[in-house]
Amino acid sequence: MQLVSTIEELRTVIGGWRRGGERIGFVPTMGNLHQGHLELVQQARARADRVVVSIFVNPLQFDRAADLAAYPRTLEQDCERLGELADLVFTPTPELMYPHGQQQQTRVSVPGISQVLEGALRPGHFDGVSTVVCKLFNLVQPDLACFGEKDYQQLALIRKMTADLNLPVEILGVPTVRAGDGLALSSRNGYLTGAERALAPMLAATMNRLAERLAAGERDLELLAKEGAARLDGAGFRTDGIDIVDADTLAPLGEHSRAAVILMAAFLGKARLIDNQVVPL
Repeated sequence: MQLVSTIEELRTVIGGWRRGGERIGFVPTMGNLHQGHLELVQQARARADRVVVSIFVNPLQFDRAADLAAYPRTLEQDCERLGELADLVFTPTPELMYPHGQQQQTRVSVPGISQVLEGALRPGHFDGVSTVVCKLFNLVQPDLACFGEKDYQQLALIRKMTADLNLPVEILGVPTVRAGDGLALSSRNGYLTGAERALAPMLAATMNRLAERLAAGERDLELLAKEGAARLDGAGFRTDGIDIVDADTLAPLGEHSRAAVILMAAFLGKARLIDNQVVPL
């Protein structure tokens, strides 16, 4: 595994692979890797000759400076966890990615998806995501890129951006990796205390109950969300949103919707946990 931090090094290595006709898989991350990230890398490895992982804590997608400062930087540990799964790890700095500063950076904005749901709660967040992913796609020029389905809206955003800009990158959504008790794996889980970690699986359990009722034909979406929030809040969470929308468009469910997605977000202590589940209709 090679560790590179400059654009010149990155292009030199990838150029050699390209000349050899090798297929390139890519997994963009912000580091602090867990088994969910490694599953993305393994899926890329199964479908490509070479795998690139980027580790970059992207300041453009943070709406609070304190959250950016507190985000764990664990590069040495991350490289150890990757082992031989990746051929190259790209670790750019903010100065390399945004040489003229964030305010002067050209941005990529995906209309619609970036402004609803999570985007409405965190204005500008998804513009930061789409901009950095577009830049990374231009730098790495992968054939395939893997993203986790746990960040459902982010995956939808990347798919639309890639299609709208005619980027020659296959986007693979990888199912959420969960702990044995059902909790979706996330870097944010590291903020949980022992007691909070024991309680955290209730988020997925509540989501599963809502999914069962939706699959059984219940269509009072406001009531479902209200009851789910009451259950979580009563147990010690602070619900930040339960949305049930069209799984393809993230718009409100309509008569032609083929599937719904339940999007969950709740605070537990310092951690903001998210999860989702698709329900065929």
